[in-house]
Amino acid sequence: MKKFLLVTIFLGALITVFSACGGEKATPTLEAVPADYAGKTSPLGPDAASDGAKVFQANCEPCHGPQGHGDGPAGVALDPKPKNLAEFQKRVGDDYLFWRVNTGKPGTSMAPWKGILTDDQIWQVIAFVRTLQ
Repeated sequence: MKKFLLVTIFLGALITVFSACGGEKATPTLEAVPADYAGKTSPLGPDAASDGAKVFQANCEPCHGPQGHGDGPAGVALDPKPKNLAEFQKRVGDDYLFWRVNTGKPGTSMAPWKGILTDDQIWQVIAFVRTLQ
C-alpha cells in the first residue's frame, strides 16, 4: 500500500512538472479597448471584404503577408514579428481591430493608419481580415 501511494504521488508530481513546462503557450492578456473605440462594430457588410482585400494588399500585405500570417517580406526584419492576423482575428472584436489599425501598437512596427486610410477603408480591411484562415 505504501509503495502504491508513493508511486501515485510521484506520478502526480511528474505530470504537474511536465504540464507546466510544455504544451501550448499561455495566451497573452490583451489590453482593454479604450472607451473611444469600445463597442464599435463594422457598419459595412461582408461584401466589403473584396474592397478590403485591395486595401490590405497595398498597405498591410508587405508586413502581414498575403494570407495575413505575419510572413510578409517586410515583416522578416521586424522585431517583434507582425501578428498572424488569420489567427488573431478570431480572438478579438471589431472594436479592438479598428482601434489597433487606427492608432498602431506602441513597441511594435504596427503604424497608426488614422489619417492615411479612411474609416471606411479600415472597416473594409477588417472585413477582409475576418475572411483569413
